Amino acid sequence: MNLKKFSILVIDDDPDVLTAVRLLLKPDVKEVLTEKNPENIPALLSKQGFDLVLLDMNFKSSINTGNEGIFWLKRIKELRPETAVIMITAYGDIDLAVRSLKEGAADFIVKPWHNEKLITTVEDAIRGKGTLKTKLSASQNDSILGKQMLGSSEVMEDIFYKVSKIAPTDANVLILGENGTGKDLIAKAIHERSLRSDRPFVKVDVGALTETLFESELFGHKKGAFTDAKEDRTGRFESANGGTLFLDEIGNISLMQQAKLLTVLQNRQVTRLGANQPADIDIRLICATNLPLTELANETRFRKDLVYRINTVEITVPPLRKRGDDIILLAKHYAKQYAGKYMRPSIGFDDSALQKLLHYHYPGNVRELQYTIERAIIMSDGEVLQSKDLIFSPIEAAPPALAEVDETKLSTMEKNTILRVIEKHGGNITKAAKELGLTRTALYRRLSKYDI
Repeated sequence: MNLKKFSILVIDDDPDVLTAVRLLLKPDVKEVLTEKNPENIPALLSKQGFDLVLLDMNFKSSINTGNEGIFWLKRIKELRPETAVIMITAYGDIDLAVRSLKEGAADFIVKPWHNEKLITTVEDAIRGKGTLKTKLSASQNDSILGKQMLGSSEVMEDIFYKVSKIAPTDANVLILGENGTGKDLIAKAIHERSLRSDRPFVKVDVGALTETLFESELFGHKKGAFTDAKEDRTGRFESANGGTLFLDEIGNISLMQQAKLLTVLQNRQVTRLGANQPADIDIRLICATNLPLTELANETRFRKDLVYRINTVEITVPPLRKRGDDIILLAKHYAKQYAGKYMRPSIGFDDSALQKLLHYHYPGNVRELQYTIERAIIMSDGEVLQSKDLIFSPIEAAPPALAEVDETKLSTMEKNTILRVIEKHGGNITKAAKELGLTRTALYRRLSKYDI
């Protein structure tokens, strides 16, 4: 595409970024204007119409900390709705960058970028292809990530788009989510879309490794290193060399195991048990856990320096109960899959079955839905599944003490507790808040909420 007739404005408080972009684009476009201070945006746009703005997500002198890019994106769109905007972001701000697409950005580019990628992104944005709908459609491949990760809900579209952006990089990825949500499928999809796709993808359930097996399994051993070491063994790190290493259930390893893992990741070298010479490794690391990030940040359980090492980019996979009509999409997919497997005719669902699927809470997530549909296909006699055919596994049923409590009952319990503690302290809000583990402000909000 010929860019010679287009003008571009670049806004970033890093002079090196401004210089790099200006030198890259200047030979191909009509004009490249650079600006360090975003507060000059309104004046610049009022004087001149730009076809495209390259806008940083964060500035040192912030107007709205953490959301400066979103603030100025909205401002540009108010002043010049026709101007395309590409956000410039770092790995850690990809969630915010995805949000910027919904606020009107044409696309975003991740620092550090490949020059060819930046030029292509600029061309697409000016051509009008850099829209959220187009990008999502291209990235999710008809709503399928890899071969099995289906979804058309907004939250899954965000994940598909994020995968399409981070996969070609070598950024370490941490995938969070409940058991059965498909974290391993996302890890595989990242590898398949990466520049390492023709190299090994090695998965290890590190949470299942004992202290004695951990080093041997991951780092390998030499013959005679311990009693049962009857021959040399290559560890998983070396097996994944040049490719991707996926460490599942990373949140379940001990502090001692974490220290050993951190040393390898920092040095990019692995030493087999019984060996003296380390071997260089070149891997792309993906980790997954069902623990929330708040628990990983608890240093009594997990080393914070390891969290930073494995969490360049974070992807949170939602539980199935929060994915809306994706439940039906998945159910129909599994019905077709298992009807073929068990040589049954095409099988559908009546309204009662669809309603039952939509209103179940799926503690076992996608995995539970899959097994439920398989069991229904095997046991049913007709070509249409009814509500009675869908029997959810008792394995996933919570015991009475752990069953979900009605939200109204929870509110009543909280209100009564607050009243009891305030009465105990004779109306002293400071003492009551301290006993409840709240700030005074948080307690006042609850007093207002419950009209106390």
